[in-house]
Amino acid sequence: MGYSAGCDTYRKELDQPMNHPNPPPPPTWRKPAGMFLILLMIAVLAAIVASQADTIGGWPIWLQAIAYLFLGTIWIAPLRPLLIWMETGKWRE
Repeated sequence: MGYSAGCDTYRKELDQPMNHPNPPPPPTWRKPAGMFLILLMIAVLAAIVASQADTIGGWPIWLQAIAYLFLGTIWIAPLRPLLIWMETGKWRE
């Protein structure tokens, strides 16, 4: 009804910090800067699209749907190089 002799030793081993052979690198300034750039890019594109709302609003509904679908997904194109830069510091792999 009590602990066996080996349980205390096992518990002490669990309380010790783990030593990883490959610790993660320290965070860099690129990640917060990259997140800010992504938000800025989305805001700029949203402002451009909103400024064209009167023009696009005069188009047939099917053409509006295509235009807004395209304009809503275009911000993804520059995202890959930006994410690579955030991780590695280089613009290409």
